[in-house]
Amino acid sequence: MHDQNDECDQHGRHHECDQHDQHHECDQHGVHDQHVERSDTSDMSNTSDTRAGAKRGMTTTGAGAGGGAGLRARIHTRDGWAVQHAVLTVTDMTGAQVLRAQADTDGAIRTDEPLPPGAYTVIATAVGYAPVASTSIVTASGRADVGTVVLARQGGVELPPPGAWTIDPAHSTVGAVAQHLGISSVRGRFTEFGGRIEVAEDIEKSRVEAVIQAASIDTGNAMRDDHLKSPDFLNVEEFPQLTYRSTHLSAAGADRWTVHGELSMHGVVRDVDLDLTYLGTGPDPWGGVRAAFRAVAELRREDFAMNYNQVVAAGIAAIGTTLRVELDIQAVQGEDLPAA
Repeated sequence: MHDQNDECDQHGRHHECDQHDQHHECDQHGVHDQHVERSDTSDMSNTSDTRAGAKRGMTTTGAGAGGGAGLRARIHTRDGWAVQHAVLTVTDMTGAQVLRAQADTDGAIRTDEPLPPGAYTVIATAVGYAPVASTSIVTASGRADVGTVVLARQGGVELPPPGAWTIDPAHSTVGAVAQHLGISSVRGRFTEFGGRIEVAEDIEKSRVEAVIQAASIDTGNAMRDDHLKSPDFLNVEEFPQLTYRSTHLSAAGADRWTVHGELSMHGVVRDVDLDLTYLGTGPDPWGGVRAAFRAVAELRREDFAMNYNQVVAAGIAAIGTTLRVELDIQAVQGEDLPAA
């Protein structure tokens, strides 16, 4: 616990002093207000046992911060997401639990019952996150303002730093899977593409743009590739590019997001959502920093005016009407890719 320095008036006002290693300076000339101080938050991998037999157990779910007594806190991830299911447990110096509160949809915690003056340990926990402990000193006001508690995801996966990131085609894959004859699958990929990711401070405002050269489709069979490039499918002569532009992101889990955007293909523009998983960030051998993502989406060919359908026996289509898009993306921090 960090030492708390408090000032006491020697001219008639009395101040309660904590007997647990708290040091107080006494002002000889004036009066200073009593206040609540909060220590720095530190990571704890082993949380103290909040023993039974608490002086006063209480579970509260509250809204945002405000005035008055009680506990105030906000629980966020390092990348700014509210941790809606987080729980804040407060114990006194004997280890007895005096309060337990759950965060609301904004990650905010507020209780209104005053806390007795003294020193407390505040422990924030949530499934999938490493627990964090901090200390608070409560004076006669009965209020503890913990501020923002930041929880780190277990495994250390955090969002990449804000700014521009450039998709590296040499270490990325843009693929698609279609059903064939109703019994198996055919896989293909585009070999020429590029794009940019703009990570915003407000992650929901991040942007993704990508351009794919339609004629680069490769399924490992030249005859099939020529058919896919024809007017029956991609019609690459008239529509040489596929483009995707995101509109916004929304959280779908601890390391998962939904990218909402528009796909332009075969002369048709449709809303397409990508189910995105962030895989992490790290240095590369060329002195840069890379971030990795995996994303999937499902497309219906008829939504993009690709209605070719050869029917084989028993009404089974030779080529399935839906495509599963699979993206494995590496992006390099900055505007430029490393030299080849």
